[in-house]
Amino acid sequence: MPKKKVPPPQPARRPRADAKRNRERILEVAKEVFTRFGAAASLDDIARRSGIGSGTLYRHFPTRDALIEAVYRSEVEKLAAAGPRFAATLPPLEALRAWMLLFIDHVAGKMLIVPAMDTVAGGSSRLIMGSRGLIRAAFAALAQRAIASGDLRHDTDPNDLIRALVGIFHTAYEPGWEQTARRLVEILIAGSRPTN
Repeated sequence: MPKKKVPPPQPARRPRADAKRNRERILEVAKEVFTRFGAAASLDDIARRSGIGSGTLYRHFPTRDALIEAVYRSEVEKLAAAGPRFAATLPPLEALRAWMLLFIDHVAGKMLIVPAMDTVAGGSSRLIMGSRGLIRAAFAALAQRAIASGDLRHDTDPNDLIRALVGIFHTAYEPGWEQTARRLVEILIAGSRPTN
């Protein structure tokens, strides 16, 4: 019996521009709503505030967990994408500084949505652990660029810098932590500059 020909797989279709805009708008509104009202916020309310129907929201995000995870993943992707953007438009040391300050803003925003993230399977720890590689890669690329340019000492270890910066976030629930973190960025950069 002759073998049946299997058609080649179709290339994945790119989402239509309006579908992409809808998704981005949903994520933006969902972040605001989850931040204000927590994980129990109405998904229908998120759809209404996004200017779309509930069916459109559920097509993109079939469950509440899927939406919460997508909100966090989107924020991490924006942070990671800022690395190459800063590298293309700023000198090495300024790109690194700008990204580190943006990282502080990212953590501040994350602290607001953590209660909603804690409701998903595996909790916020699972989501945060899953994003570490992307964040570290963006930071390491900028730090290596600053080292290669001579703006930072050649023996600077990007891992030391990120560990020091992450360490301050253990105080993120204390008043004024963001100002402390911003000062730490300047201290870390100054301490890593060549001495001659």
